[in-house]
Amino acid sequence: MNEHDTLGERLAQQGISRRAFLKFCTAMATMMALPPGTATAIAEALAMAKRPSVIWLSFQECTGCTESLTRSHTPTLESLIFDMISLDYHHTLQAASGFGAEKSREDAMRDYFGKYLLVVDGSIPTRDNGVYSTIAGRTNLDLLQEAAKGAAAIIAVGTCAAFGGIPNAKPNPTGAVSVSDLIKDKPIVNISGCPPIPAVITGVLAHYLTFGFLPELDDLGRPKSFYGETIHDRCYRRPFYDQGKFAKGFDDEGARNGWCLFELGCKGPTTHNSCATTKWNGGTSFPIESGHGCLGCSEPNFWDAGSFYTPLSAPTAKLETIVAGAAVAGAGIAAALAVADRAKKRRAQQAHEKLSVKEL
Repeated sequence: MNEHDTLGERLAQQGISRRAFLKFCTAMATMMALPPGTATAIAEALAMAKRPSVIWLSFQECTGCTESLTRSHTPTLESLIFDMISLDYHHTLQAASGFGAEKSREDAMRDYFGKYLLVVDGSIPTRDNGVYSTIAGRTNLDLLQEAAKGAAAIIAVGTCAAFGGIPNAKPNPTGAVSVSDLIKDKPIVNISGCPPIPAVITGVLAHYLTFGFLPELDDLGRPKSFYGETIHDRCYRRPFYDQGKFAKGFDDEGARNGWCLFELGCKGPTTHNSCATTKWNGGTSFPIESGHGCLGCSEPNFWDAGSFYTPLSAPTAKLETIVAGAAVAGAGIAAALAVADRAKKRRAQQAHEKLSVKEL
C-alpha cells in the first residue's frame, strides 16, 4: 500500500468525476441521516483522506457477509469505495495463501499499529480454549486478541460477529460468542444482519474516513442511522397493518394484494434495520417486498426466538374492535393500534417460546 495515496487520487485514477463523487457523498449523507449541506464537507474530507489499512478476520461464519459485500451493485462508487481502502488481509479475497497470507497480516499489524481498522465476521468459539476453529494452526480467539491490540477500531460485520449468530444458537456446542463479549477496550461497531446490507458497511467506513470516529450507536452498538427504526416503521405494507388487513397464507388473496405479513410470522415490528429503505440487489427489493416475512436476523438470538412463521404477540383486543373504536372516537387507526400494541411490541422477542432440538 502506498501510504501517500489519498481517496481523491485513487478516484481520479479510476476515472471518477467530481460530479459523480459529490452525488455519492450526497447519498451517503442521506443514508447516515446527516444534513444535506454536509455532502460537500464529506467529499472534501474523503478526497484528502489517506487509505486506511484494513485487516479482515473471518471466524465461525458461512462467508455470507463477504458474499454480500462482493455483490454490492457495481460499478457504482458504493462498491469502488472498497478500492479506496487497503484491504491488507482477507483470506477469502486475497491472492496470497499459506505463509504469504499470514505474513501480510503480520506486516500490516506491525506497520500500522494503532491505525488499522479491524473487521471481523463470524463468531468466536471459546469452549476447550477455542480449538473448534483455527487458522494457520492458531485459534480464532488467539488471532482476535492479537489483532485487537493494535486496532484503532473494530467493525463486527454480520450477526455472528455482532451477537454470536447461528453458531451461538442452543445448544452452542463450541461456546461461540461475539466480538464484544471478548474485547472490552476498543471502540466496536456492530453491523448486524445475516448477512448485513453492503451499503451499511460502506456507510460506516465512509463515516470513519470522513470524521475520524465511528457513527452514533444504539444500545446494541449498531449505527443509529441504519438501525434507528424498525423495518415495520418504514415498511410499505404498514398501512395494511394499520387497517387490520393481514395475509393468512402465502398464496391467499391477501398475500396477492400485498397485505401485511404479520400473522405469517413477520418479525418486522421488533427488528431494527434499514432493509425497507435501502433494500438489496441494487435497491431492487427486500424479503417482505418479495412476499416473505422478516426473520429478524439483525437482532440478538434470532435463531432461538421460536418459529419464523409464528406471529409476534398481537394486541389484546381484536383488531376489528380497535379499528371500530378508533373510527367512532375520531382517532387515527394507526395511533389506536400503536397504543394497544406498544407494550407487547417491546416484550415480543423475550416472550417467544423456545424450540427444543426434539421439536425441530
